[in-house]
Amino acid sequence: MRRNGIMFAVFALTGSTLAISHPPAAGPISAEGGTMPAGDTLFFDDFSGVTLDRSKWNVRITGWTVNNEQQAYVDSTETIYTTSGSDGVGTANSALALHARYRQGFVTPANKSFDFVSGRIDTRGQVEFTYGTVSARMKLPAGSGFWPAFWLLGNGRWPDNGEIDIMESVGEPDWTSVALHGPGYSGDTPLVNKVFLPADKDASSWHVYSADWTSEGIVFKVDGVTIYRATRAMVEHYGRWAYDNPKYIILNFALGGAYPFKTNGVKTPYPGIPSSTVELIKAGKARVLVDWVLVTKM
Repeated sequence: MRRNGIMFAVFALTGSTLAISHPPAAGPISAEGGTMPAGDTLFFDDFSGVTLDRSKWNVRITGWTVNNEQQAYVDSTETIYTTSGSDGVGTANSALALHARYRQGFVTPANKSFDFVSGRIDTRGQVEFTYGTVSARMKLPAGSGFWPAFWLLGNGRWPDNGEIDIMESVGEPDWTSVALHGPGYSGDTPLVNKVFLPADKDASSWHVYSADWTSEGIVFKVDGVTIYRATRAMVEHYGRWAYDNPKYIILNFALGGAYPFKTNGVKTPYPGIPSSTVELIKAGKARVLVDWVLVTKM
């Protein structure tokens, strides 16, 4: 449940966990695979299985939508699958793919009609934790109106449960954004920032998106470089600090809706989705790739 506006600014932690994974120790893995933050591992998935590991991830389907998004989330190997370097992912490693598809007139179990389907997964009830460094190595599609995100959410009522958006994109290849949502600072939140990426390594290239989360603040990074810092004092200027509770990981690929529309102003053929992006989806070029996800103690 993201409700994002955008503002401009530039530019800092003990942990608990409900579920533990047992991957290799964190640290540098390879130049190709990115650098993993060091620390004791709380959770790790490199999507090396033939299918998504359902002991770690839940697949969500659309029951209702928010933010005027134009996709239905479905549980399908068309929209959520693992792939490898032989499938053109740009890495020798395996990866998770969230792949949006054009399916005109698709009807959900709630009898709502959509022309697009896509994927959303989370670790709710499987892996929840308080504090740590949360990272994912991702490759995003370029196309105005694409809305992929990597984020954390607490249980309970939004926004009182606290939301940490580690990476959001609206398909513009030159930038991604980060944000915090909580009581008194949700929706068009003041706690938000863009990071602008170089033309030769834009969002359609591999990047490691991460957040260092402690009881005193959250530091957002891209490829290990700090791009925004929200201290507890900064947050409490607007409302209650909502980040001392367990949170779970969400990866999703939305299409159109409020945040893309706020950026591109497109009304037709779909809110926030221009015709050029519809053609990319029809051509099979709407795919988010995730090399790995890692949570470590700081």
